Order: sequence, then structure tokens, then C-alpha cells
Amino acid sequence: MNAVFTSHALRDPPRLELRTSHGRWLATLTRGARTVVSAGSRRSFSECGLTVTHAVWVRALPQPFAGTVDAAWLQRALAANARHQPDLLALAMQYLGGAPARREGGLQIAGDAAYGPLVDGKRQEGADFNDYLGVDWIYPDDSVDAAEPGQLRCLDCSGYVRMLWGFRRHAPNAAPVMPLARTSSADGRALPRRAVQMNARAPGVLIERDRGVQLRDFARLGVGDLVLFDADPDDGTAIDHVGLYLGLDDDGHHRFISSRKGANGPTLADVHGKSILDGNGLFARGLRAVRRL
Repeated sequence: MNAVFTSHALRDPPRLELRTSHGRWLATLTRGARTVVSAGSRRSFSECGLTVTHAVWVRALPQPFAGTVDAAWLQRALAANARHQPDLLALAMQYLGGAPARREGGLQIAGDAAYGPLVDGKRQEGADFNDYLGVDWIYPDDSVDAAEPGQLRCLDCSGYVRMLWGFRRHAPNAAPVMPLARTSSADGRALPRRAVQMNARAPGVLIERDRGVQLRDFARLGVGDLVLFDADPDDGTAIDHVGLYLGLDDDGHHRFISSRKGANGPTLADVHGKSILDGNGLFARGLRAVRRL
């Protein structure tokens, strides 16, 4: 695929929209973010009769976009779309209930994920990506996060995001693109462990800041963005949940996917709370911020 394009600068947030000479949209890149939304074939993401359908594919630059388009990377990304190589959204679907196991080098990297083990009748939090994998993880500072055997094949909400962004590979890149940290890094270049930290200091751009009230304006929201919530009324006003925006569903609602206790794992369905951002449901009321990684 020949990625010949014209570029158009857009504001709020600063980004570059790329189109063919005939005006067909190819991709949009946001300054300071790795997220690239790009054109591909239409496809549907469904669970429990709820469906999101569009032709937007989400891929990740190896480095945050600084204003200059890497035409060779863009061409590879569009070719990956044409070949239907899994993008961020396709990877997210690989952890829903009933999803088949996927292995790489003998390690199960995807498949039906629970939220966490039952402890005294409640789902336990704390399952990070390496707990799902069952491997100890060594961070750049040489600290080690030992896998919890009881959390094997489990992902809590932020562990799910870290699996998708920090462990899995996003074609056309040969390696994972997002550095990971156990806590917030001083420079904000690594993806931290908790949702509250992802809101405060993480890679990318805050599209909507937490102002302590329900976010109702979705004009800046983009497919693939992190949506951040104060969903638990029992732990104060801090951000306590994170998901991934999928797009408009067949009923016109802004639908997201996340891993949560009530559904015992990743879901885009309306299990113990509607997975939509508009309206007055549990998660809609709790929506506070949006980050584009």
C-alpha cells in the first residue's frame, strides 16, 4: 500500500490528520502520544448482543509523535490493517470470557481472563499482566514483581491495560512499545500500575482532565483512548477504574471495554453496570478523565 498523503493540522489536542490526494482519511496522529487511529476495513466487536462497528484501527508508534510523520511506518501500519493483523482493539477482545488461549513460545499470552480469585466471597484486586502470564517481571530498576499463583490468568482493570499496551506487540512494531513501571515514574514516560497513577502521570496526553464531576462532553474522545473513572463510592474521589474506549455501539452509545469485578474479567457488555459513557449509569456517573497513550 502506497502511503502518499496530504496533512492537515488540527487543534485541541494538537494533531495531524492525513488524507490521500483524493481526500480519503488515512490516519490521525496526536502530538505527544503513541496512539495512531487509522483507516481499515469495517469490523464489529460484540458481546452479549451488544456491538460496536466501525472502520477505525488503533496502532502504536514506537515513540510519541513529535510532529514529523514516519511515512515508512505509516505504510507498514496501513498494510497491517489490510492484512487484518491484530491492532489494540483486536488484542483487547482476546481476553473476553470464552476467548481461546493463545500461546507464544510456550507461554499463554491471551485467552479468557478472570478479574481475580475469590477471597471471602469477593474478587481480589491486584492481578497485573505478569500474574496472568504466571511469570516474575524484572523492571529497569532491577526490582522484581513475583507472579501471584492465585492470580494466574487474571487481570484487574489496570493490569488489563498494561497487558495490552506494555506486554503485547502492536504490528507493525517488532516489540512492545510502552515502558512499564511499578509506580509513577518522575518523567511520566512509563505506564504505572494503578488507574489513579495513569490519570496523574503516564505517557501520552490528557485529553480531558479530572475536574471532580461527571464528564459529559465527548467531542475530544477518540477510539483507543483510556477512560478513567471514580466508580467506587467507598474509596473517596480518587480515580479507581480504567478502561478502553471502543466507539459508538449500534444504539449510539459510547461504549468502552474494561476488566471489572462484577463481570469477573474484561467485558464490553452491561454486566453489573452498563459499559457506556453517556447517560446516568454507574460508569457514566463516574467518568472523570480521558488519556491518549
